[in-house]
Amino acid sequence: MVLFCGNRRENTDRGTGMATMGTEFRAVNARIWTGFGRTLGILALALGSSVMAPDAQAREGNFIRTVASSPPPSGARQLCRQYSWACSSKASNSMSSQQEMQIIKKVNRQVNATTRSVTDQAQYRTRERWALPTSRGGDCEDFALLKKRDLIRAGVDPSKLLIATVLDTQRNSHAVLVYRSASGDLVLDNLTNRIKPWSATRYLFLRMQDPRRPSKWVGVFGRS
Repeated sequence: MVLFCGNRRENTDRGTGMATMGTEFRAVNARIWTGFGRTLGILALALGSSVMAPDAQAREGNFIRTVASSPPPSGARQLCRQYSWACSSKASNSMSSQQEMQIIKKVNRQVNATTRSVTDQAQYRTRERWALPTSRGGDCEDFALLKKRDLIRAGVDPSKLLIATVLDTQRNSHAVLVYRSASGDLVLDNLTNRIKPWSATRYLFLRMQDPRRPSKWVGVFGRS
């Protein structure tokens, strides 16, 4: 997957980006349904929604649903080797939810304010490279990586921090950091300082680090 990160501060090649997005969407959609059958999936969803209590349905809707295992984005294939902390699943309960949220807001604002947005093509002369931002800056997945690193260093439970790839409101490929709070999945985004529930972003979620094993990736099919 090549990410043409949505950005209000610089223009990208929309034609190339849209073609890549269409390919990515079709590929992820195919992987989601491969292995368990389209009919079985629809039937399971129908049965689940019919027997689930309203409160349980509402709560489950607060979290991004994972559907099937997926290969990682092309730029993230060496992520765990490069940054072991990025794939950590070590649980930590060193602070309260309120303390975590204060740190989440602070780090999100700080990284957005101090990191310039620059494409991989401009910085590395390559279409896709996942890495921490340099002194020049970084693109959307680099912002997400930096936030994840800084939050782990600040004591936030790494098992709650998951990088996800999405299509943004213009259906450009994009990456965000998901914070899995007790009440639902919240999104840290380099395009805004507002931390929103995933369902309020109007994004189409495609892939995410596996919540049980962040060294792996799962396909998700969440439309907010």
